[in-house]
Amino acid sequence: MLVLSRDQVARLLDVEELLERLERAFVELSAGRASVPPRVAAFAPDGFLAAMPGYVDGLLVAKLVSVFPGHEPSHQALIAVFDAETGTPRAVMDGTHITAVRTGASSAVATRALARQDARILAVLGAGVQARSHLDALRRVRDFEEVRIASRTHAHAEALAAESGATAGESFEEAVRGADVVCCCTHADSPVLRRDWLDPGTHVCSVGVGDGPELDDKTVHAGLLVVESPAAFQPFPAGTHELSGLDPSIAVELGWILNGDHPGRTSDEQITVYRSMGHAVEDAAAAALVLERAQE
Repeated sequence: MLVLSRDQVARLLDVEELLERLERAFVELSAGRASVPPRVAAFAPDGFLAAMPGYVDGLLVAKLVSVFPGHEPSHQALIAVFDAETGTPRAVMDGTHITAVRTGASSAVATRALARQDARILAVLGAGVQARSHLDALRRVRDFEEVRIASRTHAHAEALAAESGATAGESFEEAVRGADVVCCCTHADSPVLRRDWLDPGTHVCSVGVGDGPELDDKTVHAGLLVVESPAAFQPFPAGTHELSGLDPSIAVELGWILNGDHPGRTSDEQITVYRSMGHAVEDAAAAALVLERAQE
């Protein structure tokens, strides 16, 4: 059985190719050709450990991911890959790097499909691992002329802005107003984004996993709501805080848009919101790519 360290995974995981693999995984998921049960978790005093098994496109994987907001990195993970025909374990690899990269890359896939073609201003809320992942991935799908970063700790925003050639905002609101694409990457326990800060035509990505909602209710209902799957409407940790208990029919699946079964954005004035829960097919797509490269 192959064992891959974090450094090895980081060398093997190509983000550009991952974008294409993720598109295929989302299409397979929405077409009903994937098997992914709801995420489950065991809670400790300061965090939780979640299990995310899944089968998609010939790959059978299971991820164990711990989420401890007071620790850096807050998300740490292992991914096990099994032979889909015999059930034999084939590999165990670090999942921490995969979790970081595939989340930002999934937002980039959604942004490529949903953001206006002329989007030029990007705002990233948060300054941690996911903020870095989103900065890298989203710059691959749109030509942003201005990038803004805001964090509850302003010094963190300044440090990441200096590192990435962005501008540090004094507040979340200042960073968001006038932005064409907004990425929420926080451990919030209450909304960090308000609907009245958004201009017509803004695209929003929200990936935060905290003790409460990252988006306010008005943002959730502001326009076209897009999810990976209806599981996003289940109670946390299977789903998201914002959508738990709502009617899944208010959203469309990203795979439908990528496959051409739904038009996605229908006007330049429409607000689009991608609320990501993090899905096992994303881990499977990334793990498959890493395993292929390792075997080569």
